Amino acid sequence: MWEADSEDLWQDAPAAGRQVSGELTADDIEVEHSLRPKTLDEYLGQERVRENLRVLIDAARSRNEPLDHVLFSGPPGLGKTTLAAVVANELEAGLKVTSGPAIARTGDLAAILTNLEPGDVLFIDEIHRLNHAVEEVLYPAMEDFNLDIVIGKGPAARSIRLEVPRFTLVGATTRTGLLTGPLRDRFGISYRLDYYTVPELALIVRRSAGILGVTIDGQGAQEIASRSRGTPRLANRLLKRVRDYAQVKSDGVITWKVAAQALSFFEIDELGLDWMDVKVLRALTQTFRGRPVGLTTIASAVGEDPSTLEDVYEPYLLQRGLIVRTPQGRQATLAAFEHLGLTPPSA
Repeated sequence: MWEADSEDLWQDAPAAGRQVSGELTADDIEVEHSLRPKTLDEYLGQERVRENLRVLIDAARSRNEPLDHVLFSGPPGLGKTTLAAVVANELEAGLKVTSGPAIARTGDLAAILTNLEPGDVLFIDEIHRLNHAVEEVLYPAMEDFNLDIVIGKGPAARSIRLEVPRFTLVGATTRTGLLTGPLRDRFGISYRLDYYTVPELALIVRRSAGILGVTIDGQGAQEIASRSRGTPRLANRLLKRVRDYAQVKSDGVITWKVAAQALSFFEIDELGLDWMDVKVLRALTQTFRGRPVGLTTIASAVGEDPSTLEDVYEPYLLQRGLIVRTPQGRQATLAAFEHLGLTPPSA
């Protein structure tokens, strides 16, 4: 993988702006890298996507051609970045990583594309955040492997065409609706990643515990998985916190009892809700008494950025049926009142 240049063009994909719960520390990033699967055989969950990719990759390799461009979408923490690395490893190709906001100018994109090697995989995270001018330059590169660059301004301006190596673009987005139609249509392969089941997460926890050298039993892994919001990234993060608790408060072995005590200690409840989730629910149920409320109003009440609430916290609350979206705004459900032990307001 290329090193970052002086303009910080290349970004370490998991480091910036993608949280599921809590802060992502430098130690978390390093450990998460070590826990990531490298091949499709090691990758757990997303069975449909995994098997489809296996066929497509084998076909591309047998023809000695680059894989068609791939788009992964879905909530944060489900393995989009990991899958991009797996695709590159399966293709035995180089992986170059950047993000939509990091490509500020068309010249940045031209520098990236012209320095690719034939067959390389270019991963662009948060691809929906590419600016319009950069996106326009990307179209011919994806279709014809050519770059149309305009040099100069005004009457002296001229256009030149540069050939770029045949490459595979892997894009990832948490906001599919923000992708423009022309860009979305240029991806020949598109998959939306789903939340993981508890048994799938338990397998991931057991695998990660083995890598970390942590002793854990089946019930302990199940308990961590059940509070991981269907998200492998959070499952691994909770495993590390439970490991710390077990080392300090117990004998280092993670059983169901130790896992339950540790997660309660770190304010992760039985549904996997953390303190911010509960804060949002209490704002909806107590502050606003169950009335529909706009997103920005909720964000102000809990002291969080609206886009973070919408991208990080809201999907799981919706999935668990604790809130609903209405034309008037977000509203707590009866399940939210029951979970908090509150009496719903009378109609």
